[in-house]
Amino acid sequence: MRLLVKANVDTERGNEAIRSGKMPEMIKETLERIKPEAAYFGPLDGHRTVLLVVDMADSSQIPPMLDPLFTDLNAYVEVTPIMNLDDLQKGLSQLQ
Repeated sequence: MRLLVKANVDTERGNEAIRSGKMPEMIKETLERIKPEAAYFGPLDGHRTVLLVVDMADSSQIPPMLDPLFTDLNAYVEVTPIMNLDDLQKGLSQLQ
């Protein structure tokens, strides 16, 4: 299942990670662990935000994949099911 992961990083935790120089390594480790199809970074809703598109075979992958966002960055994390065009066309074909 393809998911959009939106992680709003806690401002204080993000500031600490930047001041200490740990933020680049934290981002690198996160991307290596999650292996997203796409990753975007920028300000959203007044917070440093990470947007990831991931493809999960099973929902049991959620805890090991996303828990470090909570523990390392104290992030507010939302997970939303999404589809690419092929997924959408496959789903729509089942409505007929």
